[in-house]
Amino acid sequence: MKLFFRITCFPVFLIMMLVSPEHMQAQASSRQFKEIRIVEDKIEIKVNDGIYLIAPLNDCIFHTTFYPEGKTLKNFSFASSLKPKKVEFTLTEAGNNLSIVSKGIQVKITKTPFSISYHYNDRLLISESKGYTSTDSTYMISLGIEKEEILYGGGARVLGMNRRGNRLMLYNRAHYGYETRSELMNYTLPLFISSKQYAVLFDNAGAGFLDLDSRQTNEVIYETVSGMPNYYVIAGADWYDLIKQYTLLTGRQPLPPRWAFGNFSSRFGYHSQAETEATVKKFFKEGIPLDAVIIDIYWFGKDIQGHMGNLDWYRDSFPNPERMMKQFSKKGVKTILVTEPFILTTSTRWQEAVDNKVLGTDSEGNPYTYDFYFGNTGLIDIFKPEAREWFWNIYKNLTLQGVGGWWGDLGEPEVHPAGLQHVNGSADEVHNAYGHEWAGLIFEGYRRDFPDTRPFILMRAGYAGSQRYGMIPWTGDVNRTWGGLVPQPEISLQMGMQGLAYMHSDLGGFAGGDTIDNELYTRWLQYGVFQPVYRPHAQEHIPAEPVFQQETTKARAKKAIELRYKLLPYIYNMAFDNNQTGKPLMIPLFFNEPGNNQLLTYDSAYMWGDAFLVSPVKSPGISQQRVYLPAGSSWTDFYSGEVYQGGKYIYAALNPENIPVYIKGGSFIPMMPEAKSTASYSLNRFELHYFADTTIKTSRYCLYNDDGKTPYAYEKGNCEIMEFTASESDLSLNIRFGKIRSEGAFEKSTHNILLIVHNITEKPAGIRINDSYLSPSKWDWDGNTGKLRIETGNPGKSMLIEIIRRLY
Repeated sequence: MKLFFRITCFPVFLIMMLVSPEHMQAQASSRQFKEIRIVEDKIEIKVNDGIYLIAPLNDCIFHTTFYPEGKTLKNFSFASSLKPKKVEFTLTEAGNNLSIVSKGIQVKITKTPFSISYHYNDRLLISESKGYTSTDSTYMISLGIEKEEILYGGGARVLGMNRRGNRLMLYNRAHYGYETRSELMNYTLPLFISSKQYAVLFDNAGAGFLDLDSRQTNEVIYETVSGMPNYYVIAGADWYDLIKQYTLLTGRQPLPPRWAFGNFSSRFGYHSQAETEATVKKFFKEGIPLDAVIIDIYWFGKDIQGHMGNLDWYRDSFPNPERMMKQFSKKGVKTILVTEPFILTTSTRWQEAVDNKVLGTDSEGNPYTYDFYFGNTGLIDIFKPEAREWFWNIYKNLTLQGVGGWWGDLGEPEVHPAGLQHVNGSADEVHNAYGHEWAGLIFEGYRRDFPDTRPFILMRAGYAGSQRYGMIPWTGDVNRTWGGLVPQPEISLQMGMQGLAYMHSDLGGFAGGDTIDNELYTRWLQYGVFQPVYRPHAQEHIPAEPVFQQETTKARAKKAIELRYKLLPYIYNMAFDNNQTGKPLMIPLFFNEPGNNQLLTYDSAYMWGDAFLVSPVKSPGISQQRVYLPAGSSWTDFYSGEVYQGGKYIYAALNPENIPVYIKGGSFIPMMPEAKSTASYSLNRFELHYFADTTIKTSRYCLYNDDGKTPYAYEKGNCEIMEFTASESDLSLNIRFGKIRSEGAFEKSTHNILLIVHNITEKPAGIRINDSYLSPSKWDWDGNTGKLRIETGNPGKSMLIEIIRRLY
């Protein structure tokens, strides 16, 4: 958020001596097999120094835990939310070899020398190189990989798409003002994903390292200070299935409220109610859609230092926030407040926090206090039930006042001294789960006390599986430079693969800068149309809001925001797909062309859902940029209508009005006819665009719709799903509308659909709907653009539209 200098705060484990590879090798090579048996649907393997317990959770996910002999271990596992189901497997023995075989993953064990390897459909995934080794202060798990593998993961970093060769610290910590390289950021994960389409998650929230073969010995080594030695091996039939399995294990993102996909007004920060109201008013005056305003630190204090932890309105500056929020709500604008887990000793709640024993302690049980940028502070013990209840009651009361969403900042925690004790362990032992549990307490509080409201939870630090609590993370305090813009797609693509599909950036950049760079600001906001959350945000000396920009920049920003709103049906449908399967919103191109190894490290363009290919402009003053269009379809320039064949690079001509965007042949795209607040969102009338491609013989698209606010609307049966299919023949293009589901408030819903078909190069011989020819007054073909517009009316339960290219 807002540190103006970089704090150097090293946890204790970072100054420990590293264990020599020779010691690890000696410890592992002496491991001797003793026996194997099945215990309650798990496989127990006894060796001379401990016990392996292998638990098949389904055919694609196996969990391996090692229990060292003579050691008592703490369990800091927070990632999994999967309830294991009974998995059919066989255990066979053939001389020196043992096999555990399911329909998917197979585990192969060699008795002498002892080894374990994991296979999927008879293809080697990974093996234990040295397996578990330890010293008095750390333990390690070493896994062997193959020479050609490309590795992703480790959380949010700026290292390039291939993270192999790096030793990654696992300790959530802010990097203020980063640009084109950042080895450590707010959101680290003990997870790696291989180009061989498997993933390994070490489920332990302790501080540590994930070494992705930095020694070039074809090894991945996980090292940590405490916790249970365990890991999950996850496999999939393809990239989408791999992410589906991983999010089945760690949890899926609940559908956010629909307003979360609209435009936000945000900065660090609005100093008063009057300033906040004036800013919101300016959006409406300029005709720029707005769905939320975020109020930073000044809502609880008049200046930066000394007030954190008040967690109540500073009435001198915000005299009547209840009225303000009510008026905003009437305009369709939600109010979001920043909160932090630090209670300063100078705050109005300090004594209350001490009396209620909600703070982390020292070794003698007293509140642990220390200095950091904002003052002398304690830290809420987020793992303690009493502290969670105390903290939630503050959120609850403010929500009852009218607060519409929450921003949790500094939740790494930003400063977390190693000597601080939580109820379940030391700071180093649980550090990386702090933000995860913080999001969890808000999410669970909403489910209990506001069961009819979808929470909005914006946070910059968490753990594996935080998506199941509805966490919406962002990429931290990025520099407001071209260097800051460059890595934003990389971070979001990587995090989408790791289950965090809503990773997004402060549009325009946050940190530093003396003057506005209009080209940079415009390009960042144009990119923002095609990232998960549209939220310009920055330090206040250069306004982040488009309404305060010079006229040309403001007009281009408005154009981008209006496109964002027109695409809301498509974007909301992407969110539903993510909720159901874990499918990322921003998708690497190699997901759709897996045989092209050159794409494995490519991040100059990406897929935005299934239809859009987006290539952000990340350099100033350029007139063209090279873009790869995947094989298998044509690609239509979204703005010019020019059609390109896939399977090659093109040079996209650039203009200041938009960034290169292409539509995959055979794609359906639902769009709103005009940009409005999500409060007036309706599919009673919408446009359905279809991008024809004669080489794509069949296409299918399902469009989900609900009220945008009811939690679990799909599960509760309060939604509808429309189905659109297209089929090509020599004589016609046939497009069919239908409904798969229509329940609750949508049981009798109607839709007036304007069908716009692109790439129709010749005037149709006729249009037929349900075997009846459509009057020429109901359709129009533009020979210059190749667009065919058809007023379909209300399709009801089903409708067949035949675009006749030529008569029999």
